[in-house]
Amino acid sequence: MRVGVLGTGVVGQAIGRGFIALGHEVKLGGREATNEKAKAWAEKAGSKATEGTFRDAAVFGELIVLATLGEANENALKAAGLENFQGKVLIDATNPLDFSTGTPRLSIGHTDSAGERVQRLVPDAKVVKAFNTVGNTLMFRPDLPGGPPDMFIAGNDDGAKGTVAGLLKEFGYGTADLGGIESARYLEAMCMVWVACGIKSGGWNHAFKLLRK
Repeated sequence: MRVGVLGTGVVGQAIGRGFIALGHEVKLGGREATNEKAKAWAEKAGSKATEGTFRDAAVFGELIVLATLGEANENALKAAGLENFQGKVLIDATNPLDFSTGTPRLSIGHTDSAGERVQRLVPDAKVVKAFNTVGNTLMFRPDLPGGPPDMFIAGNDDGAKGTVAGLLKEFGYGTADLGGIESARYLEAMCMVWVACGIKSGGWNHAFKLLRK
């Protein structure tokens, strides 16, 4: 499968490496074709890795991952060309974090979410919120005591969520489906639980697991 990743930061790079490890082709997209981080990543990641612009990645991908800063989502999607998302599964791994006061906080919440805004912006895409409640170092096959963690997801299309759940299993995660894309409101708040725990403990190697009986 061809995977387009929008975003050249640590999250996009980590998810891209995971897809490559599973045998997929990945194009990492940035605002400009001359993005040095993307070039360095592609050179290191091997023959299945390429880089380009947001538009290049969106055109390339049969499946697309949005891994930009949450506040940059709209600009990134428009730069990629909204028509290039039609009918595709779009994994939204972003959180709308505001760092203006130093400690991160959500800039959207309660009655809306970044995930819902992404779906409204690309209504013909099948948006699935995922990968936003764990750090980049644990995104692919995390080795944690107590067994594999769970990834909580939300989206309107059950088929798309099934596709993402299958990929998450290969990435080393169980899946907990929270329903429609409006549940991204809770997942983005859940990111803040993960952040608060990291700040308090001074460590970032933690993830969530849903225990069932």
